[in-house]
Amino acid sequence: MNCIHITVNGQALELPAPATLADCIGASGLAPDAVGTAVNAQFVPRARRAEHALQDGDAVFTFAPITGG
Repeated sequence: MNCIHITVNGQALELPAPATLADCIGASGLAPDAVGTAVNAQFVPRARRAEHALQDGDAVFTFAPITGG
């Protein structure tokens, strides 16, 4: 089985290839609607996670979205 190795918030994670950011969020046990996401320091909107392909060595970061005015 082909796998990719990434980090999620600094922790190593192995996923079956090919993998998307949505796959990563699911495998990490995070609530998809409760986190914002960035891959390699580039923001990825929630609507694009299922189409955002991850590559070996990518760094994924999740964060609490900030709202207000």
